[in-house]
Amino acid sequence: MIKEGVWIRVKLSELKPAPGARHKPTRKGLGIGSGLGKTAGRGHKGQKSRSGGGVRPGFEGGQMPLQRRLPKRGFYNKFGKEIVFVNVDKLNRFADGTTVTPEELLAARVIKKVGDGVKILGGGNLEKALTVYAHAFSKSAVEKIAAAGGRQEVLPSGRAESAGQNFR
Repeated sequence: MIKEGVWIRVKLSELKPAPGARHKPTRKGLGIGSGLGKTAGRGHKGQKSRSGGGVRPGFEGGQMPLQRRLPKRGFYNKFGKEIVFVNVDKLNRFADGTTVTPEELLAARVIKKVGDGVKILGGGNLEKALTVYAHAFSKSAVEKIAAAGGRQEVLPSGRAESAGQNFR
Protein backbone atom coordinates (compact mmCIF):
# COMPACT_ATOMS: atom_id res chain seq x y z
CA MET A 1 0.00 0.00 0.00
CA ILE A 2 1.34 3.44 -0.89
CA LYS A 3 0.78 6.37 1.47
CA GLU A 4 2.37 9.74 0.60
CA GLY A 5 4.79 8.09 -1.84
CA VAL A 6 6.03 5.57 0.73
CA TRP A 7 5.22 1.84 0.80
CA ILE A 8 3.54 0.78 4.04
CA ARG A 9 3.24 -2.86 5.10
CA VAL A 10 -0.41 -3.69 5.80
CA LYS A 11 -1.31 -6.37 8.32
CA LEU A 12 -4.51 -8.37 8.11
CA SER A 13 -5.34 -7.52 11.70
CA GLU A 14 -5.11 -3.79 10.94
CA LEU A 15 -7.45 -3.75 7.93
CA LYS A 16 -10.65 -1.75 8.38
CA PRO A 17 -13.30 -0.41 6.02
CA ALA A 18 -13.05 3.10 4.61
CA PRO A 19 -14.71 5.86 6.66
CA GLY A 20 -18.43 6.08 5.83
CA ALA A 21 -18.52 2.66 4.17
CA ARG A 22 -20.33 1.03 7.11
CA HIS A 23 -23.61 2.20 8.64
CA LYS A 24 -25.36 1.18 11.80
CA PRO A 25 -28.53 -0.78 11.04
CA THR A 26 -31.79 1.16 11.47
CA ARG A 27 -33.44 0.18 14.75
CA LYS A 28 -37.19 0.31 14.24
CA GLY A 29 -39.98 0.64 16.76
CA LEU A 30 -37.97 2.59 19.34
CA GLY A 31 -40.19 5.62 19.84
CA ILE A 32 -41.58 8.50 17.81
CA GLY A 33 -38.32 10.46 17.85
CA SER A 34 -36.65 7.98 15.50
CA GLY A 35 -39.28 8.49 12.78
CA LEU A 36 -39.77 4.73 12.70
CA GLY A 37 -41.56 4.18 16.00
CA LYS A 38 -44.91 2.57 16.80
CA THR A 39 -45.78 0.88 13.48
CA ALA A 40 -42.06 0.75 12.47
CA GLY A 41 -42.69 1.81 8.87
CA ARG A 42 -45.33 -0.88 8.23
CA GLY A 43 -48.37 1.40 8.30
CA HIS A 44 -51.70 0.60 9.97
CA LYS A 45 -53.39 -2.80 9.64
CA GLY A 46 -53.39 -5.00 6.57
CA GLN A 47 -51.63 -8.21 5.64
CA LYS A 48 -48.20 -6.61 5.27
CA SER A 49 -48.33 -5.03 8.73
CA ARG A 50 -48.69 -8.38 10.55
CA SER A 51 -45.80 -10.50 11.69
CA GLY A 52 -45.24 -13.21 9.12
CA GLY A 53 -47.47 -11.24 6.78
CA GLY A 54 -47.06 -10.75 3.07
CA VAL A 55 -47.77 -12.83 0.00
CA ARG A 56 -45.81 -15.72 -1.50
CA PRO A 57 -43.42 -15.09 -4.41
CA GLY A 58 -45.29 -14.83 -7.70
CA PHE A 59 -48.64 -13.97 -6.10
CA GLU A 60 -50.35 -11.09 -7.94
CA GLY A 61 -53.32 -10.40 -5.69
CA GLY A 62 -55.59 -12.99 -7.29
CA GLN A 63 -54.77 -11.98 -10.87
CA MET A 64 -53.56 -14.92 -12.95
CA PRO A 65 -49.81 -14.94 -12.21
CA LEU A 66 -47.22 -14.56 -14.96
CA GLN A 67 -45.89 -18.13 -14.65
CA ARG A 68 -49.42 -19.43 -15.34
CA ARG A 69 -50.20 -16.92 -18.12
CA LEU A 70 -47.22 -17.97 -20.22
CA PRO A 71 -47.50 -21.16 -22.31
CA LYS A 72 -45.45 -24.25 -21.56
CA ARG A 73 -42.85 -25.07 -24.22
CA GLY A 74 -41.04 -28.24 -25.23
CA PHE A 75 -40.15 -31.23 -23.14
CA TYR A 76 -37.10 -32.81 -21.52
CA ASN A 77 -35.95 -36.01 -23.21
CA LYS A 78 -34.70 -38.20 -20.37
CA PHE A 79 -33.21 -40.64 -22.89
CA GLY A 80 -31.36 -37.90 -24.80
CA LYS A 81 -27.62 -38.17 -25.32
CA GLU A 82 -25.26 -35.31 -24.60
CA ILE A 83 -22.84 -35.62 -27.52
CA VAL A 84 -19.84 -33.28 -27.80
CA PHE A 85 -19.04 -32.23 -31.39
CA VAL A 86 -15.54 -31.45 -32.71
CA ASN A 87 -14.72 -30.27 -36.23
CA VAL A 88 -11.66 -31.80 -37.93
CA ASP A 89 -9.93 -28.40 -38.22
CA LYS A 90 -9.61 -28.35 -34.41
CA LEU A 91 -7.41 -31.48 -34.66
CA ASN A 92 -4.65 -29.54 -36.51
CA ARG A 93 -3.21 -28.46 -33.15
CA PHE A 94 -1.94 -32.01 -32.55
CA ALA A 95 1.45 -33.12 -33.90
CA ASP A 96 1.65 -35.30 -37.02
CA GLY A 97 1.18 -39.00 -36.21
CA THR A 98 -0.46 -38.38 -32.82
CA THR A 99 -3.18 -40.63 -31.45
CA VAL A 100 -6.11 -38.38 -30.58
CA THR A 101 -8.57 -39.68 -27.94
CA PRO A 102 -11.37 -37.92 -26.06
CA GLU A 103 -8.99 -37.66 -23.08
CA GLU A 104 -6.39 -35.96 -25.30
CA LEU A 105 -9.07 -33.52 -26.51
CA LEU A 106 -9.92 -32.74 -22.87
CA ALA A 107 -6.26 -32.21 -21.96
CA ALA A 108 -5.77 -29.88 -24.95
CA ARG A 109 -8.96 -28.00 -23.98
CA VAL A 110 -10.58 -28.66 -27.35
CA ILE A 111 -13.63 -29.91 -25.42
CA LYS A 112 -14.83 -29.14 -21.89
CA LYS A 113 -16.28 -32.58 -21.12
CA VAL A 114 -16.76 -35.93 -22.81
CA GLY A 115 -20.45 -36.20 -21.88
CA ASP A 116 -22.12 -39.22 -23.52
CA GLY A 117 -19.58 -39.32 -26.33
CA VAL A 118 -17.52 -37.34 -28.83
CA LYS A 119 -18.51 -37.03 -32.49
CA ILE A 120 -16.01 -35.77 -35.06
CA LEU A 121 -17.55 -33.56 -37.77
CA GLY A 122 -16.05 -32.57 -41.13
CA GLY A 123 -15.87 -28.79 -40.66
CA GLY A 124 -12.68 -27.19 -41.98
CA ASN A 125 -9.59 -28.98 -43.32
CA LEU A 126 -7.24 -31.46 -41.68
CA GLU A 127 -3.55 -31.18 -42.61
CA LYS A 128 -2.09 -33.76 -40.20
CA ALA A 129 -2.07 -37.56 -40.42
CA LEU A 130 -3.69 -38.55 -37.12
CA THR A 131 -5.20 -41.64 -35.57
CA VAL A 132 -8.49 -40.38 -34.16
CA TYR A 133 -10.51 -42.31 -31.58
CA ALA A 134 -14.07 -41.09 -31.03
CA HIS A 135 -17.55 -42.44 -30.40
CA ALA A 136 -18.88 -41.36 -33.81
CA PHE A 137 -17.74 -39.76 -37.08
CA SER A 138 -19.58 -37.97 -39.86
CA LYS A 139 -19.01 -39.18 -43.43
CA SER A 140 -17.16 -35.99 -44.39
CA ALA A 141 -14.91 -36.32 -41.31
CA VAL A 142 -14.00 -39.91 -42.27
CA GLU A 143 -13.13 -38.74 -45.79
CA LYS A 144 -11.00 -35.82 -44.59
CA ILE A 145 -9.10 -37.92 -42.02
CA ALA A 146 -8.37 -40.55 -44.69
CA ALA A 147 -7.36 -37.86 -47.23
CA ALA A 148 -4.83 -36.47 -44.73
CA GLY A 149 -3.29 -39.94 -44.36
CA GLY A 150 -4.77 -40.72 -40.95
CA ARG A 151 -7.29 -43.25 -39.73
CA GLN A 152 -10.29 -43.25 -37.43
CA GLU A 153 -11.39 -45.75 -34.80
CA VAL A 154 -14.91 -45.87 -33.37
CA LEU A 155 -14.85 -46.24 -29.58
CA PRO A 156 -17.33 -48.56 -27.94
CA SER A 157 -19.33 -46.85 -25.25
CA GLY A 158 -22.08 -47.83 -22.90
CA ARG A 159 -23.49 -44.31 -22.86
CA ALA A 160 -23.32 -43.30 -26.54
CA GLU A 161 -24.71 -46.25 -28.47
CA SER A 162 -26.58 -43.99 -30.88
CA ALA A 163 -24.14 -41.13 -31.19
CA GLY A 164 -25.79 -39.92 -34.37
CA GLN A 165 -29.21 -39.23 -32.84
CA ASN A 166 -31.12 -38.10 -29.75
CA PHE A 167 -28.89 -35.16 -28.84
CA ARG A 168 -29.70 -32.97 -25.92
